[in-house]
Amino acid sequence: MEVGLAKGRCLNPLEEAILRTVIYADVFNFPMSSREIAHFLIADKAYSHAEIDSVLRNSQALRFLIESADELWFCRGRAELIETRRAREYASTQLWSQALSCGRWLSYLPFVRMVALTGALAMRNAAHATDDIDYMLVTAPGRVWMARLFAVVLVRLAKLRGVTICPNYVLSENALAQSRHSLYIAHEVVQMIPLHGRAIYEKMRDANAWVYMQMANASQPFYDLPEGKQSRISVWLKRAAEAVLGGRIGDALDTWERRRKMQRFAPELKKPHAAAHLDRDHVKGHFDDHGHFVLRAYQERLRAHGVTESAMPLAGD
Repeated sequence: MEVGLAKGRCLNPLEEAILRTVIYADVFNFPMSSREIAHFLIADKAYSHAEIDSVLRNSQALRFLIESADELWFCRGRAELIETRRAREYASTQLWSQALSCGRWLSYLPFVRMVALTGALAMRNAAHATDDIDYMLVTAPGRVWMARLFAVVLVRLAKLRGVTICPNYVLSENALAQSRHSLYIAHEVVQMIPLHGRAIYEKMRDANAWVYMQMANASQPFYDLPEGKQSRISVWLKRAAEAVLGGRIGDALDTWERRRKMQRFAPELKKPHAAAHLDRDHVKGHFDDHGHFVLRAYQERLRAHGVTESAMPLAGD
């Protein structure tokens, strides 16, 4: 990794990696603890928490670029983010039990093999206690669209209770590798929290080993929760439903739902920067590519801090 310059100050590779990590978090108005910086470090080489903590506290070069308060680190001049972080931690705490409960119900749905919490809440950075709760679902092959249909029913039931859940990325267990390789996607992969289907989660991490070339320290989830056990009746009901819908009837229903929704979503796919991925094995309904705007804001912040040479690709197909 090449050594970069920040406002005329020469940084060693670890100092630059720390700076990049804090700047990336700044896009989300998220000051970080030293433990979070260590875990989500943007670097192609692993460093220990002790090494990172020592540099944070002793680096003369970084002292002019980042600062700390209440054991949180942020870009210099952004101390107001401490209050933001505290407010968002509170909002995230308010949402947390709902997220776990709805995640458990999603895991009961036929053909669902993995449920993971994603988005801002996975980083404990929800803006409001009424924010959407985002999930990724992995399904049995050939049942992506049917599983999504069941999830939509659950979404509507949750809405009646004032909870907004968004299983906005559903994919088959034979399509775990992410086709787009970027820092944004790498961060999304490593920050997700598996709630159900740990074995499938591990397969997903293995299928996306490229993320460690960008975030070498994040080999395990930061919030590593124990997987809850399902009751016998829920397991039996799920197996019974899958037996009924596992043959030609299920094939026909999945194909029908896929064609119906793809026709409906066709105009949305033509939007600039659309990141939606809709086919037999994927339902990724991100019609406005949030990652594009995040990476653009990140690059602008890098330039503002005098970091002109990217140590690794920020975006890719």
